[in-house]
Amino acid sequence: MITVDALSVRFGATEAVKAVSFRVARGDAFGLVGESGSGKSTVLRAFAGLNPVWTGRMMLNDARLDAWRDKQFFRRVQMVFQDPYGSLHPRQTVDRALSEPLLVHGLRDIDVRIARGMAEVALEPAMRYRYPHQLSGGQRQRVAIARALMAEPEVLLLDEPTSALDVSVQAEVLNLLADLRVARGLTYIMVSHNLAVVAHLCERVGVMQGGELVETLSTDDLRAGRIQHPHTAALRELSVELEEPEGIVP
Repeated sequence: MITVDALSVRFGATEAVKAVSFRVARGDAFGLVGESGSGKSTVLRAFAGLNPVWTGRMMLNDARLDAWRDKQFFRRVQMVFQDPYGSLHPRQTVDRALSEPLLVHGLRDIDVRIARGMAEVALEPAMRYRYPHQLSGGQRQRVAIARALMAEPEVLLLDEPTSALDVSVQAEVLNLLADLRVARGLTYIMVSHNLAVVAHLCERVGVMQGGELVETLSTDDLRAGRIQHPHTAALRELSVELEEPEGIVP
């Protein structure tokens, strides 16, 4: 479903991403982990089309991606950002946030789709005409996920989707994302600094350091300590536990 081959991204004299390569099969979830500044979010933004200056090769379902993407790409690939408050317009209601992608892509039955989308992420109908400041952090992130799903994409790009939330709310959102992936047959790329979160949601993990992908391994190998690169071992040691975070249903 997703091919990233020798992707490099440079900001002036700084090479933020250095020849990163990986593949994600349809319906799989791939996690990118690393310290702040390792380049993991830059990889995600480049694939999303938010950073048009890059070299290498990226493909979506065997179709090569150019620097600039057409509207069809943005229907097939959607992104959920780290800060749900910052990613929602403060003067737009939930209804407006969810109806906008439907209008952009010319989809009909807007009321039906919004009601179904809110139910899918466990938002009460009464929240439809509320503003972001009237919602909790977890509710705002559920709105952001529902908005990303409105156009019925095939791929979700998740940029630290739970790091701004309380621990108990993190578990709820992660379980929701896991359920949605199965129900809709979605393909995920998830960026996080939290190994336990990535190990819960993803089958494979890519470890980044200094803009390079230094190791790719299964989450089973990560949990068992079958690790090749010292930086992966260091990240694993820094993680309190690689078991499921509190409240997460295995």
